[in-house]
Amino acid sequence: MNAKEIIANGQAIFGMELGSTRIKAVLTDDSGTVLAIGSYDWENSLIDGIWTYSLEQIHDGVKGCYASLREEVEKTYGVTLKSFKAMGVSAMMHGYMPFDADGKLLSRFQTWRNTNTQDAADALTELFDFNIPLRWTIAHVYQCMLDNEEHVQHYAFVTLLSSYLHYLLTGEKVVGIDDASGMFPIDSDKLDFDETMVQKFDALAASKGYTWKLREIFPKVLVAGEQAGVLTAEGAALLDDSGNLQPGIPFCPPEGDAGTGMVATNSVDKRTGNVSAGTSFFAMIVLEKRLSKVYREIDMVTTPDGSPVAMAHSNNGTTDLNTWVGLFHEFAGLLGAGGNMGDTFEKLYRHSLTGDADCGGMVAFNYDAGESMTGVNEGRPLFVRMPDSKTSLANFMKTHLYAALGVVKLGMDILKAENVRIDSILGHGGFFKTPEVGQRALAAAVGAPVTVMDTASEGGAWGIALLAAYTAEKLNGSKETLGEFLNNRIFAGMNGTTLAPTEEEIAGFEVFMEHYRAALAAEKAAVAHMKW
Repeated sequence: MNAKEIIANGQAIFGMELGSTRIKAVLTDDSGTVLAIGSYDWENSLIDGIWTYSLEQIHDGVKGCYASLREEVEKTYGVTLKSFKAMGVSAMMHGYMPFDADGKLLSRFQTWRNTNTQDAADALTELFDFNIPLRWTIAHVYQCMLDNEEHVQHYAFVTLLSSYLHYLLTGEKVVGIDDASGMFPIDSDKLDFDETMVQKFDALAASKGYTWKLREIFPKVLVAGEQAGVLTAEGAALLDDSGNLQPGIPFCPPEGDAGTGMVATNSVDKRTGNVSAGTSFFAMIVLEKRLSKVYREIDMVTTPDGSPVAMAHSNNGTTDLNTWVGLFHEFAGLLGAGGNMGDTFEKLYRHSLTGDADCGGMVAFNYDAGESMTGVNEGRPLFVRMPDSKTSLANFMKTHLYAALGVVKLGMDILKAENVRIDSILGHGGFFKTPEVGQRALAAAVGAPVTVMDTASEGGAWGIALLAAYTAEKLNGSKETLGEFLNNRIFAGMNGTTLAPTEEEIAGFEVFMEHYRAALAAEKAAVAHMKW
């Protein structure tokens, strides 16, 4: 069948991901070829110190994104969307969405950007002897307990964004294992929440007078390939306000953007890795064995099929960089040379390649939000230079490109010291949209070749569509592992570009990081004293 026939016959695969600034939906065929794309722009809000989206934003965004996809299909193919072979939804990992028995949201949705859980994360890390990052769901739960929040006693369902949307569409309270690994520690042998730690937390909750159990309020953990329910009539109506979408379509488990990033870069096998670079940055390395000890800087999560993964996560990515590009775009407009924003990005990014290897002695912190890996719990974007720094536009842009990778670099250095073996690193996300620039910066940071696939810009929505396609194959009797499916069905023969860093670039990034570490005290002072 050609693309039109695939869509008209309900054989296309649907994937949607709710990212930090954009909701994206894709349709693919069984081999992962993208047939159509829809999108919807949105933005989080900082309300009473909490980064959040309202439920209305979520519902409207999902409808708007689907409508964009539906209109694109009608325009391109003259086809009305009615059904799909399989579906999947994903979203930014972590966060906190507590509901009562009537489905009422008990407290404002807290996204991954919130770092107001230091006391809880510290206590749970000690209790479990396992790193609990500040943004994990269980850290939010325990912080609410420590703060004696009244709503905690009314828990009926505590989840995160992908699982919540999946519940609206299917009625099933489930979560994919990678997304689950950002809620609570996972036992990769049993492919479920770690039972010993569950019992420890249940005892802790009981000691504070709570009668619920963790497994009663958290979603059920599923792995890639399992069917996670079907689209209900209510779910179809929520997604498609035209009334044409039909219920009964099978779903894959809902996943987080880390898991979909691993799938989208074919990085689910041991000794593979990827760096997702957008509003947040994170490096994911699939391990051969556990690390020698607990590191507060490294999250232990999983692939969508349950293998252990070391994650170096930065809450902050391109937001501050985008702000500076916007400022230069505004200035260009004053000179009558504004053009479009895409051209401004392209020119400034490419110009950075002419900068000094060490950014001319300048340093920046892109901390719009707090950054737990460096002990900074509030956002204060900061740019610093010495009186004798080589202050040029190229160095300025390179400084901010490197700053976006600073926290990830700190985590990767820990893994390097642990002798973690990596056969390949792939990059994906908006940071790599301009060819060579972001890729070369990452290669300098990790000191190794970096590959960007031709599909890198498709991102997580494509990744969850591939997971939905994998579920469809398993339902048809396939015995392939997720890695085999990706290697044999999706990435065989796919093109990509690999760039290796020069010794000068590696040495330059190391000098930048020396300045970065030294200037951290200034960043912390900014948090302490800039209170307006």
